[in-house]
Amino acid sequence: MLTLEGKNALVCGSTQGIGRACAIELARQGAVVTLMARHEEALQTVQGELATACGQRHAYIVADFVDWNLVSDKARAHAGGDAPVHILINNTGGPPAGPLVEATADDLLAAFSQHLLCNQALIQSVAPSMRSAGYGRIINIISSSVIQPIRGLGISNVIRGAVANWARTLAGELGPFGITVNNILPGYTRTARLDSLIQGRANRAGSTVAEIEQQMMSNVPLARFARPQEIADVAAFLASPASSYLNGVNLPVDGGRLAVQ
Repeated sequence: MLTLEGKNALVCGSTQGIGRACAIELARQGAVVTLMARHEEALQTVQGELATACGQRHAYIVADFVDWNLVSDKARAHAGGDAPVHILINNTGGPPAGPLVEATADDLLAAFSQHLLCNQALIQSVAPSMRSAGYGRIINIISSSVIQPIRGLGISNVIRGAVANWARTLAGELGPFGITVNNILPGYTRTARLDSLIQGRANRAGSTVAEIEQQMMSNVPLARFARPQEIADVAAFLASPASSYLNGVNLPVDGGRLAVQ
């Protein structure tokens, strides 16, 4: 029930961090993985890291999520091929940090396009093949800010919330076709983005990186940051047949941080 052998996955933002970890784990579980990101050299590197024990032949697509029309064209061309897409991991880098009150209309539009419009384009591209296959797993990597906004991430808080409700709406629409739609809400996860956010907080507060990290971890019952692999493990479960009756869920993977707030 946990194997992904015979399944084809499209993993977005898969050259680093959580996206890369998800691609590696899905391949390890037997899926054929198509990576999607903007840097071809990095895509080639990750492609070479993917397991092939089940005879998989992995691939990649070069697309920049700042252009949702390009993402749509590339995704439709891929989904229109011979192999159906069974699993979609929606994942892309978060908007720049900063107070919401200082965000411009263009800042909000850019984030809306990069996240919601690209996600919509991807769904519309892969849903027909999922329907035909009678199997679909759409997994959105969002943020714990869906439940509790994070200070200093104004635009992200707004966009992540919109993506969460977009996904839960689709869960109701696509469920009758054997397609589930679920959201993973990572907490503090050791990625390049988290490192950048910590450095920014340290600079603004006149503190050290170590001090900021300790402050953040003090709010997590497990007293540490997540590893990208720990998010990927949950994504692999949601992608598997074992999760067949789990649909429309916002699933925090945050070490218990939300539980104690």
